[in-house]
Amino acid sequence: MLVLDAAAVRQALPMDAAIKAMRRAFASLSAGRAIMPMRSQISIRQHDGVSLVMPAFVDDAEGQSLAVKVVSLFDRNAGRGLPRIQSAVLVLSPDTGQPLALLEGAALTAIRTGAASGLATDLLARPDARTAAILGAGVQARTQLQAMCVVRAIETVWVYDPNPAAVEAFIRDMAGQGQAPPDIRPASTPREAVAEADVICAATTSRTPVFADADLKAGVHINAVGSYQPDVREVPTETVVRARVFVDSREAALQEAGDLIQPIRQGAINPDHIRAELGELVLGRARGRCCATDVTLFKAVGVAVQDAAAAMEALDRAARLGSGQTVSW
Repeated sequence: MLVLDAAAVRQALPMDAAIKAMRRAFASLSAGRAIMPMRSQISIRQHDGVSLVMPAFVDDAEGQSLAVKVVSLFDRNAGRGLPRIQSAVLVLSPDTGQPLALLEGAALTAIRTGAASGLATDLLARPDARTAAILGAGVQARTQLQAMCVVRAIETVWVYDPNPAAVEAFIRDMAGQGQAPPDIRPASTPREAVAEADVICAATTSRTPVFADADLKAGVHINAVGSYQPDVREVPTETVVRARVFVDSREAALQEAGDLIQPIRQGAINPDHIRAELGELVLGRARGRCCATDVTLFKAVGVAVQDAAAAMEALDRAARLGSGQTVSW
């Protein structure tokens, strides 16, 4: 069995390849060519943690993939010097069920989450988008920026996080790296970050909206990826109401996305306010942006087909690169 640690995952899954894998994964999901039970959640309240089990089978033009991800989010880990997200992805043979590989899942999750936003940005943001805002300066924020810069010629980035040290580290790590522009600026408030943004990525652990609707520029595209529980949200109701809303999975979004569930409970929208899944846009079954002034919102909770497709892409590249370690099983 092949084992890929975090460094090997990053090497084997560059962002452009990950975005292509997400295009196939979401198309398969919306076309009914994937099997994806809703993820199971185990709440471990005494340790401020939750563990999620996410299985999926994907059948697309590139082949088949079968994988199970276990991802845990423990809020006390920072005080222990550990990342909040801990994860592993087990890849199985779709023909026999034989275990094929074990991948470090936190790196894969960050890349595939960024890649989903990259795909959404490609499909929904204005072609002339040049200014971006990142809300949150953690691990997820880095791959969000990488993905945006693959699909749009981003020239200026504003970053806001309530922890100024996190913003400084983000700028130090990301400015001028890869396709990211050298012009990455710290914002003192969310308003300063989003005021001129053509694309916004919200990747926070906030339980309440992280920007005000009145501060948004006409025609902005928003990727909201931080929240995945009904009682947690990043986007204000006013924005959801006026936006053209797209999701990774209707079923998952209506069960888990507080950004949508809470406005539905308030009576501000109904489930039909969701225009389409991302896969329906890929398949040409739905229309995305209609005009330059539309506000578009991609709400992602993260779904298991992403992990299965990303893991298979990583394994294909790892085989060509000769990376990873083979262990007896």
